[in-house]
Amino acid sequence: MKWSTDRRGLLRAGGAFLAGAALGPRFAWASDGKTLRLRVSSDFQVLDPKGEIGELDDILPRCCTVTLVRLPDMRDGHQVIPYAAKAYEWKDPQTLAFTLHEGLAWTGGHGPVTAEDVKYSFERIAGSDSAWAYQFEKLKGVEVLDPASGLIHLTEPFRPFEVITLPYYGGHLVSKSATEAAGGSFTTEFPAQCGPYLFDSWQQNAKVTLKRNPAWPLARPQFDNVEIYIVTDDQAALLAWEADAFDFTRIAVAGAKEIKAKAPPGSALIEAPSTRYVWLTINMNAEPLKDLRVRQAIQYAYDGDAVLQGAYDGLTTRATGVIQTGTEYARAKNLIDRRGVDKARALLAEAGAEGLALKLVCLTDSVAMATAQIIQASLGEAGITVEIQPTEDAAYWAMGDKTQGDAYKSLELVLMNFAGGVEPTENLVWFRPDQIGVYNWSFFDSPEYEDLYQKVQVETDVAKRAEMFHRMEDLMEESGGFIFICFEPYLAILDDNLKPVILPDGHPDPTRFTTT
Repeated sequence: MKWSTDRRGLLRAGGAFLAGAALGPRFAWASDGKTLRLRVSSDFQVLDPKGEIGELDDILPRCCTVTLVRLPDMRDGHQVIPYAAKAYEWKDPQTLAFTLHEGLAWTGGHGPVTAEDVKYSFERIAGSDSAWAYQFEKLKGVEVLDPASGLIHLTEPFRPFEVITLPYYGGHLVSKSATEAAGGSFTTEFPAQCGPYLFDSWQQNAKVTLKRNPAWPLARPQFDNVEIYIVTDDQAALLAWEADAFDFTRIAVAGAKEIKAKAPPGSALIEAPSTRYVWLTINMNAEPLKDLRVRQAIQYAYDGDAVLQGAYDGLTTRATGVIQTGTEYARAKNLIDRRGVDKARALLAEAGAEGLALKLVCLTDSVAMATAQIIQASLGEAGITVEIQPTEDAAYWAMGDKTQGDAYKSLELVLMNFAGGVEPTENLVWFRPDQIGVYNWSFFDSPEYEDLYQKVQVETDVAKRAEMFHRMEDLMEESGGFIFICFEPYLAILDDNLKPVILPDGHPDPTRFTTT
């Protein structure tokens, strides 16, 4: 089997801090050869691995803490590479041994990174209310052999553990003593750091600055400082890049063809398949959508071709589920793979739902807005009136969160996207029953789906796994709670002398950027 790990880039927060940069001539802000300048689309919210949410939430711990292993650039495969672990070996299918490098030390006088820190870091998340607790469902416990060595015991064989858990979110190590002194968790300030960089300063919704850690004992990063600029809109970010505001940024699909035809001087373009999947949530708990026929009418009325051309410039294809298109586990096609406006009208009439009016929530970026407008038009052709509700990130993600009140129960349509994984369980986990009111906003609740999820995790036969995955996606589509839209292409522009490392979810790893 081929394994990889990807994570959700859930937030698109921030301000337009750099949007005005392109109004003037091209200039250099901080580029002195020792500072790496990156752009991300949203600010961080939680640095604690137990509560991380979005892209920058994962980037900063990657710079300022450590993981036992890490993954290479997404274009170089998905084989894990030992990192904080100088020795790393599967002793048997349920036991993973590790030994930490000497010299890894926490700031603030909290001593060396130890096997006890590994045990604490993992076991505090396992079985908790963390969104990342699923990563540790197969964890039996961590056995400490000595200060630098330990054994990770699993409840049953589960080789994807090393890519689902160890390189990302929940896999970031924390100092036991520092975290306990901070009350057992933290948000926007590290209680102790141990990474190639140290957190230096933060201008909220604008910029984060990191500085080199002089006590870092492993491979020295090339840059002395990292400046991370927060610019919400992709088009504004492209203009700011052209004004030399930073060295690397993801760009919107809309600008790709023009850039490919005539790249700006001194630039390079990265275009790669993406693991970010986009879908329309249809909340079957909302009163107007409780009738399956109404939900199916929306599925039939949806114009997938128009979305792919109008919002994605024809650079991607229709998704057949939440498992990446073109992989060995992808479904061949959707159950409803052709648009049928007449069928949609007939279903609405049968359900007595003529004149249906719904609200569609989406984020405010240009691709989301274009997609929402095309959905509005296509459903309108079937007699469904759609009101688009553009929502900034913080309010958007609170809408489906049961801890924020009861609004999640009555959401109707929501345009969503996650940065998923090549290992399909990474993408399918969010639609289990325990995710209702967390990230399962459609109220999809299938005992068969949950049973298959548990079985497919430990199945090793590729053909059998594929059959299970296909059935799980069939169940999602049959519920009427989902329309699978696409996997977004990954596009980034950068200085032509910069060699980046981009992880499979599209998140950059600043610690491994170099110049040529």
